[in-house]
Amino acid sequence: MNNKEDSFSEFLKTESFFLLIKLKNNIYSNTSIRNSFFEELESLIKLGLRNIEISWSNNENWSDFVSDIKIKYPRINLGSASIINKQSIEDSLKIGLNFSMMKFWDKDLFNYAQSKNYLLIPGINNLKDLKEAIHLNCNIIKIYPIKSKDSSIDIFNYKNIDFIAAGGLSINDLKTCKSLGYKSVVIGDKAIVNKKFDPKIFEWLKNN
Repeated sequence: MNNKEDSFSEFLKTESFFLLIKLKNNIYSNTSIRNSFFEELESLIKLGLRNIEISWSNNENWSDFVSDIKIKYPRINLGSASIINKQSIEDSLKIGLNFSMMKFWDKDLFNYAQSKNYLLIPGINNLKDLKEAIHLNCNIIKIYPIKSKDSSIDIFNYKNIDFIAAGGLSINDLKTCKSLGYKSVVIGDKAIVNKKFDPKIFEWLKNN
């Protein structure tokens, strides 16, 4: 597991954000929507996008779709998000994803992932859960939602932990979050503007 965490931490050093993609069910059946999605994704990856996570879905087509992305872009640091149960971990393992992120802290689910030697990153916003996660040797932690983080959590006090900020963030928040000590941010809902990826993400990738 340490090797997986070390490898992931290396991505955090070179990449500043994660693009969180929430697939709508019509993408599986609508060829036009699907093709448009892959055209945009291709453009982002050519510009240097490296970290992508896809929200897990119980849809029977989810695994095949995410597998297609992995096969097409083998060098991408690809993971799944919104992990809520063992099935979502098993699906991610079957595809061979690099990591998954939970919305919130779930000790049993974290331990299950550990037993599978799989990197599962929890979402945490209070001190009690943070201490429990660290006690279980969790070294990569997502603070989510960042706007309701427990004020008693000072991430600068945890030098050996890689913190990722998430929850309502856009590419415009990246600089501020980095100055607050976060190694990376997750851009989810605000990654999409008028049903397309935010043009500012393309602009940022071109300039960095």
